[in-house]
Amino acid sequence: MTFTFRPLDPLSDAELLHSWLTHPKAAYWMMQDAELVDVERAYMDIAADPHQQALLGLRDGVPVFLMERYDPVHRELVGLYEPLPGDVGMHFLTPATDTPVHGFTRAVITAVMAHLFEDPTVRRVVVEPDVSNTAVHALNEAVGFVPEREIQKPEKTALLSFCTRESFLAATAVSA
Repeated sequence: MTFTFRPLDPLSDAELLHSWLTHPKAAYWMMQDAELVDVERAYMDIAADPHQQALLGLRDGVPVFLMERYDPVHRELVGLYEPLPGDVGMHFLTPATDTPVHGFTRAVITAVMAHLFEDPTVRRVVVEPDVSNTAVHALNEAVGFVPEREIQKPEKTALLSFCTRESFLAATAVSA
């Protein structure tokens, strides 16, 4: 599967994002009760923030997943671990579908990681999924993430995990 990326437009993409983020499958995004304006506001905040970026992943020009990139020195993990130069944080969401494609989510996380590692300054990707999200832990492991420890964030207990460029290559044989 081949994907491309484009910056998310907080206003024109809000309706699509709202449908994805309020679906029960996206419970870990904690936006189940969000109104359309809440989604617009959240992604306008990200768009205005120099330490975060939201992208849509496209397949044949059609949005099929969401990716967020953040600087853990300034967002999400401030004070919760000791960041290293070249660390970048990541979130991704594949929306619910009535026609699942086997291997799709793994192809998405692989594409997201390859995209992040295309930036030569990125040395390590850090994630902090909910400890109970076993499906994403398995996906993370499949692309080379190594769990370090549980951390307490205001909204959840998270599993802090890291993936170096080398461990991504070893796990996937995909070079950025």
